[in-house]
Amino acid sequence: MLYNFCMNNYMSELENAVRAREQGKEGQARVCARRAAGIAIKDYLTRKAIRVPSVSAYDLLNYIKDETPLPADLKLIADHLTLRVAEDFTLPIDVDLIAESRLLCEWLEKK
Repeated sequence: MLYNFCMNNYMSELENAVRAREQGKEGQARVCARRAAGIAIKDYLTRKAIRVPSVSAYDLLNYIKDETPLPADLKLIADHLTLRVAEDFTLPIDVDLIAESRLLCEWLEKK
């Protein structure tokens, strides 16, 4: 039951990200994409009986790329999700964080 609740939560955050992007709120879309990943990471760690080290999605993204056996492409996604925005509030690379967050969440859900 808890598993389905967590899955629905990350999916809700991804839906929020899509809505924010449709409204031209790319910053909010990035925040929602990161939050979705954080929810999926917390669920993954809980299912693996690993103590969740933080409630912060940013901290959890850094933790999962450094402390878990994550495939290289997903470590890169975690890197992208922790990128800082430039002064003009854009990312330094061209990447779709919503799509990448979805890939990470789906992988974590299956493990």
